[in-house]
Amino acid sequence: MSHFDADYCYSFPAVRGIQAGRPFYIATCPLRIIPKIFNFDETEVPPELRAQRTLNKARIPEMVRYLLDNPKDYVFSALTASIAIDVMFDEHPGSNNLGTLRVPMDAQILINDGQHRRKAIEEAIEERPELGHDNIPVLFFVDEGLQRSQQMFADLNKYAVKPSPSLATLYDHRDLGSELARILATTTKPFIGLTEMEKSSISLYSSKLFTLSSIKQATRALLGKGPKDGCNEEETALATEFWQTVYHNMPDWKMAINKEVSPAQLRQEYIHAHGVGLHALGLLGHKLVCEHPQNWQQELGKLSTIDWRKTNPEWIRRTMLHGKLSKSNTAIQLTCNELKHHLNLSLSPEEKMLEEQVVQK
Repeated sequence: MSHFDADYCYSFPAVRGIQAGRPFYIATCPLRIIPKIFNFDETEVPPELRAQRTLNKARIPEMVRYLLDNPKDYVFSALTASIAIDVMFDEHPGSNNLGTLRVPMDAQILINDGQHRRKAIEEAIEERPELGHDNIPVLFFVDEGLQRSQQMFADLNKYAVKPSPSLATLYDHRDLGSELARILATTTKPFIGLTEMEKSSISLYSSKLFTLSSIKQATRALLGKGPKDGCNEEETALATEFWQTVYHNMPDWKMAINKEVSPAQLRQEYIHAHGVGLHALGLLGHKLVCEHPQNWQQELGKLSTIDWRKTNPEWIRRTMLHGKLSKSNTAIQLTCNELKHHLNLSLSPEEKMLEEQVVQK
């Protein structure tokens, strides 16, 4: 190890470990220090000479807002960095790899994973300085050159898999739309016992009929909500009553609840057993409640006379694409248009234009 003056070093409580024969250090860093030690600007460096992608500035405001809105219960995972210089590790006597990591202040430190978190931390501390006293773990590797750093970035991101929309909905307790979807899935027919809570698609022989993510999307359409909008108690009650009323006018769903038909059979034969059908029903509900605020429940009785079979020519040209159900916004809207026809609801100018395109085919 190189000798250097401790007065010109950052010192962190740390644990030393070995991975692939190389030492690494897990340090605890105050948030206020993070912008100072990770201050190397890579924006002007070409990609082949970098160890990280360029900053996607569009991601930052949302992360900053998350920190500021949740100062008591946010969670940020560890940053991973490469240090392009020797470091000093003062091991505590008899501690077995516990000690103090000393990093020279003039060391070049590259982030292999977490540059967006670093930027969000910097901006959040500017607005709320007290956050700077919190800590974040940093995983330090002593760098062996650019190629090793680039390989680390590739390895760290290679196996990162986003959770399915349903699982994200299940676990996201901050998002009010997700909260409503969970309530509906566990308290409201037809969703009780028939909702796939983790996956965003349903396997061929599954005993489930709906996904949690499709319930969220369809209910968002019903209430006319954007992705970040919440809902009040009145809207929650409306959503519950709407889906219960739809259920009472869908004989096939009743049979599935009563185990008189398998969900797999319904998915094979009917569009109402798929996300596109549920989403179209949500869109229909938004229009129906607006036009018939006093008697929309009675109007939904007309659903029971709809031919929901995939072989229905209307669904073939509206909901299907090359013989398969389509999840596109166009397919959802065209499916909803046919439901509106059946319930004698008016179409918007945009919906009429879309309708003309289909009729001409």
